[in-house]
Amino acid sequence: MERTWAISGIDLHVEVGGTRVARSLERELRAAVTGGRLPAGTRLPSSRTLGADLGIARNTVAEVYGRLAAEGWLESRVGAGTWVARRPGPPPAGADAEPPPPPALDLRGGIPDPSAFPRGEWAAALRRAVESAPADAFDYPDPRGAAPLREALAGYTARARGVRARAENVVVGHGFGDLLALLCRALARRGARRIAVEAYGHGRHRRIAAAHGLEPVPVPVDADGADVAALEGLDVGAVLLTPAHQFPTGAVLSPERRRALVRWAQRRDALVLEDDYDGEFRYDRRAVGAVQALAPDRVVYLGTASKSLAPGLGTAWAVAPAGLVPELVGLRELSGAGHHVPGQLALADLITSHRYDLAVRRARAVHRDRRRAVAAAVAGLPGCSLSGPEAGLHCPLELPAGVSEAAVSAEAARRGLALEGLASFGSGAPERGPAMVIGYGAPRPHLFAPALAAAVAAVAAHLP
Repeated sequence: MERTWAISGIDLHVEVGGTRVARSLERELRAAVTGGRLPAGTRLPSSRTLGADLGIARNTVAEVYGRLAAEGWLESRVGAGTWVARRPGPPPAGADAEPPPPPALDLRGGIPDPSAFPRGEWAAALRRAVESAPADAFDYPDPRGAAPLREALAGYTARARGVRARAENVVVGHGFGDLLALLCRALARRGARRIAVEAYGHGRHRRIAAAHGLEPVPVPVDADGADVAALEGLDVGAVLLTPAHQFPTGAVLSPERRRALVRWAQRRDALVLEDDYDGEFRYDRRAVGAVQALAPDRVVYLGTASKSLAPGLGTAWAVAPAGLVPELVGLRELSGAGHHVPGQLALADLITSHRYDLAVRRARAVHRDRRRAVAAAVAGLPGCSLSGPEAGLHCPLELPAGVSEAAVSAEAARRGLALEGLASFGSGAPERGPAMVIGYGAPRPHLFAPALAAAVAAVAAHLP
């Protein structure tokens, strides 16, 4: 006979049959434990419950539990219950190997501190949103995302980043990578075969573009941001840029290049994908507005809650030209991806109540102080200097000529610190002086000082 029963919330399919029911049950339970289907620590049902579920005697189950406990597979305590025993040694066959532990200290660029996530405010917003939402809010959602969030984002991006946005032009995605993949598919369907990217940037973004049919073509980056003039000689259908705070060099796209970028896009009938990943975080002056405001019909504005709240929310948004939205909606429907409506309603609540602004301001204050702490800590390193504006969650530390970025990274690793060199972000980039990308957003508060000290020591060990 076949039975399916629930063990601590886990459904198991087991075959118990023949004249030797006890032997059959013992074999099936042992296989579930050794095969990893019943992991260590799982609480089993009582012999009475399991016997009733299987239609066999309670004493039969108790006998099987006793034999498996004697062999060390189970652990029983009188009056407390029966569990799968914890055993030393390698994981059972079929179980996934655990990933290697992350470094104790982390100064990688562009990564926020997840412990700063405002749990209480989020939980309260989620409760308010779910309790006040009409029933149809939990129906199959609009492919663009929940309407309250799109309306809130249209207002917020217009107010905080100068974006020219309407709710019907906002498309919500599961993080920046999801929206980038969607846009690359749309460009490929339009006939594009290549996309320009900054010569320094996220390797993952280049891989996403390539995986969806677009060849990434690097554009040089200097102190004024991407060299827009270099686009003139390229046969590309779009360009992906980080104008407000180039990742990872920190450069800000100059006003002249912003205007030239828009002229190029209009002349070539091309799209600009504006990655505004940390545009709200400027500490030495008012934040630079979005390029999208100069040409809403040519620029797709892309924002995210990863830096202001937490990457784990998996929420990003695109403000797209009206003519592109139907294509994105069609591709979203074909992808089969859905939306987590309660989470989107909670984010809408935070934005409309201005609690999101407060979260951004808190994060801005922390990152500003950390950026200045980095500047003070490296001031005594001969031949070294920080470049770029006081902005974002990272800054490049320029090294003297001849110093090896790889050697500094290796020295940092020996000290338990993850620290990356600028060259590791390059793609066909021209030679430039060595630099380390100091990401001051990631460490927990109590780990920031030791992480920074380890970085300074790693650099100092390799200075002339």
